[in-house]
Amino acid sequence: MLDGLKTYGQAVLRGGDGSVRQIHAGLYEMRVDGGGMLQTYGVGVSGNAQPQSRYTEGGWNGSPLAGNGQAGRIRWVLEHSYPQLNDLAGLAKAAGAGALTAESAAAGTQVAIWRLADGARVEAADPAAEKLADYLQRAAGQLPEPPASLALDPGEVSGPVGTRIGPVTVRTGARSVSVTPDAAALAMGVRVVDAEGQPLTSAANGSRLYFEVPAGTPDGTASVTVQGATKVPVGRVFTSGVPAQAQIVAGSSESAAAALATAAWPPAPAPDTETAAAPGSGASALGTRAASLPTSSPDEERLATSGSSAATPVIASLAVGLVVLGGLVVLLLRKRPLEEGEE
Repeated sequence: MLDGLKTYGQAVLRGGDGSVRQIHAGLYEMRVDGGGMLQTYGVGVSGNAQPQSRYTEGGWNGSPLAGNGQAGRIRWVLEHSYPQLNDLAGLAKAAGAGALTAESAAAGTQVAIWRLADGARVEAADPAAEKLADYLQRAAGQLPEPPASLALDPGEVSGPVGTRIGPVTVRTGARSVSVTPDAAALAMGVRVVDAEGQPLTSAANGSRLYFEVPAGTPDGTASVTVQGATKVPVGRVFTSGVPAQAQIVAGSSESAAAALATAAWPPAPAPDTETAAAPGSGASALGTRAASLPTSSPDEERLATSGSSAATPVIASLAVGLVVLGGLVVLLLRKRPLEEGEE
């Protein structure tokens, strides 16, 4: 949380429209949740950082310095000026600034940062501070982006159930950090372990963490938090959600830091009902055939196996009737000649 501007002088900002405005230029202080203090400068000249605003540490790409070729030079300024260099007499001599106070040194350093970050047309009101700003701007070389005070790389991992998902690598300047799985992990029996499967409760820079997910665990997610105390590297950027109010670290006490990583695992693949039956088992084929055949009664099925059918009684009745009818016809034919002869 930003406490506000603590050590500062005055500067003059000239706008593109010809306007001239006097502004404060200097060093802020920021309190860290869990303990510690940071000293910061503003990144953008147009920002009016508000006390009590909450800030989050991040990289240059997530800040107004993204894509700014002067970012490395700004870090050089921070490393070679106040408060990193507390020898104000030596700093003044290097800059040809005469005498510097903490206030004029902070103002000159802030003016140099604004010029590099924004290309702003700004001068320090104090002549010594202005000489320091000119010197820092001219002398600044390029330095690489500093590492995070504490980070987990990558922040998200995934894998199948029944395996160790990872690794997640710890990046920190702290001597040691605590390792704490979240409540979801504990409830599901998910453990945070090393490469050999040993549970981890602490880690150091370069340690690799894995999420060990037991077989049969329902699909879900779990996270791990690592916490420790370390100095935040000079040049790290803190943002508040308002880009113009971003702050860049100029000094740090031992401060609390934390980072979180998450693991996700998908559900086991559902069996394919169309191919679940083993080849040759006939489960699917039998089901298909049964659907295409006409239904029959148990009696009809029993008749089919004996070589008869349900039509047999009807055929037998017809045969008997034909035999009787034939007999009657024969009798009538035999009787008729006799009757003719008698006549």
